[in-house]
Amino acid sequence: MCGIIGYSGERQAAGTILDGLKTLEYRGYDSAGIAVMGADGAARVFKKSGKLDSLRAALGGAMPEGKSGIGHTRWATHGRPTDANAHPHTDCGGEVAVVHNGIVENYRELRRELAARGHVFRSETDSECIPHLIEAEMDAGHDLTEAVRRAALMIRGANAIVAVSSREPATVVGARLGNAGGIVAGRGGGGAILSSDLPAILPHTRDVFYLAAGEMVAMNGGGIVFRSIDGGGGAVEKAATRVSRDERAAEKGGHRHYMHNEIHEQPAALASALAGRVSEDGLSAGLPELGISDDFIKSVKRVVLVGMGTSMHAAMLGRRWMESLAKLPAEFDNSSEFRYREPVLDESALVVTVSQSGETVDTLTAMEMAAANGAKQITLCNFLGPQSTNMADHTLLLRAGQEVAVAASKTFVCSLAGLLLLSLELGARRGVLRQSRMAGIASELSRIPDKLASMLSDESRYEEIARKYARRRDFLFLGRGYGFPLAMEGALKLKEVSYIHAEGYPAGEMKHGPISLIDEDMPVVAIAPDDSVVDKMRSNISEARTRGAEIIAVVSEGDAETASLADDVIEIPRASEPLNPFLASIPMQLLAYRVGVRRGCDVDQPRNLAKTVTVE
Repeated sequence: MCGIIGYSGERQAAGTILDGLKTLEYRGYDSAGIAVMGADGAARVFKKSGKLDSLRAALGGAMPEGKSGIGHTRWATHGRPTDANAHPHTDCGGEVAVVHNGIVENYRELRRELAARGHVFRSETDSECIPHLIEAEMDAGHDLTEAVRRAALMIRGANAIVAVSSREPATVVGARLGNAGGIVAGRGGGGAILSSDLPAILPHTRDVFYLAAGEMVAMNGGGIVFRSIDGGGGAVEKAATRVSRDERAAEKGGHRHYMHNEIHEQPAALASALAGRVSEDGLSAGLPELGISDDFIKSVKRVVLVGMGTSMHAAMLGRRWMESLAKLPAEFDNSSEFRYREPVLDESALVVTVSQSGETVDTLTAMEMAAANGAKQITLCNFLGPQSTNMADHTLLLRAGQEVAVAASKTFVCSLAGLLLLSLELGARRGVLRQSRMAGIASELSRIPDKLASMLSDESRYEEIARKYARRRDFLFLGRGYGFPLAMEGALKLKEVSYIHAEGYPAGEMKHGPISLIDEDMPVVAIAPDDSVVDKMRSNISEARTRGAEIIAVVSEGDAETASLADDVIEIPRASEPLNPFLASIPMQLLAYRVGVRRGCDVDQPRNLAKTVTVE
């Protein structure tokens, strides 16, 4: 999950690296560090525990000089967040410096072997064995690129490695092992630059190269060469991917936090996700860019939707749409559980993965399993080029634009749009979805962005609720039908950004255990729009209130009956049942945001979390 960056070119490297790390800090902020190769060829390493500001303070405004270097912002796996465990790590003599994202699964074995050969270790991390391996290979007569390749062959696990050496001060080498730890590279900023994620390099170039698993890149000045890790390290020809200008925007837009800005970007993001997919007359919807054939669709007998966190909650809703609109048996699973089961998959199964980054390691491993069993695959991702888009048969882009805050907001809404549109596409082409129903959903879906905008015009209600409940220690979120995944998502959001314990439950499950926890100190958030299960939700609300709970109810406009049962009410615009999740997502996000801000939490960079989970 760590953020890594490397630069080699005409400019002073330190400023470019530090600016890049600032945009990558959502990937980890336990510590940060840089290594800059000076004009004399020596590596100057600076690192500090804590956020990037701690490193800047330690530098005291004095930038180390040098035109190549590497940087790192850490999400700790092995070793505490200390100065010693911060990256970059160096070899004994300080000639090789390395930043690393991932887990070296055989690091204990490697460390013992290296120590027996006289190598001295200064940290508790698995990462530190890498510069020692590279040093040993360079001592054996190999250049930096070949030394990195040979060291990579000794490492087990999914990792991204970037290295520099005082023996070749203008060269920066990156390698990607397995599905975790992505690397993207490009020419720009007066040289060549690489990073673990797009935001750090988009200020410099729109033409980028994604490394696949088993590939490496060597940069020297403005030159970039790609090689394979296996098979002797032969050259690899890669085509650049052009990133649109919209995807370069990662600013707060006048908002206090990225999360708040991205919540407010949802109307535009959803409109982008629907553009060209819902007809101008609003009477039909489809995904022509997928390019899936009739034979592909006819062969699908069941759908398996896979994701993690917010993406899994989107998959839960996708299952309902697949069953109701496409009439296909469907299931969802958490990627980390799916990969360790023995799921029954064959060529008649369609596996749909949801991953905004396309680099979540458990989801990528699940995709490998699906491919090994012959299943067809469609992935939903925010960009073209990440590993999931290379592994799937077809890619459906979210079109959400860059999302910086760790807690997902607009990528969730755009994931819902993609899954609903895919369900409509499959239903229509399988001949099981009536044109009248298609037209009704498509027409209503085209109006959802405007409804989201209206909901975001006044947040005073959320501020009032946050003021009342921000110091509570526990919350229970309840929902039925389409509301249950929203209850899960609401609880996750509150946990993420306010550090309050919260649980999401199907409301019908309340009497099978959670009701024993309910008292006057546990607020209950009930997702209860006016739909086919609202009567049962009213009953659940009454049961919770009888036990002393204060009720925060999310209801459809004008539903006085449900509102009368609650202590605090949040109204959402009226919609048909399948489209309520788009509208109910806003209260889940704003409630968490306002509570988190009132509690003084860092809502953009919650403790212990990172945006893209690239380690198990």
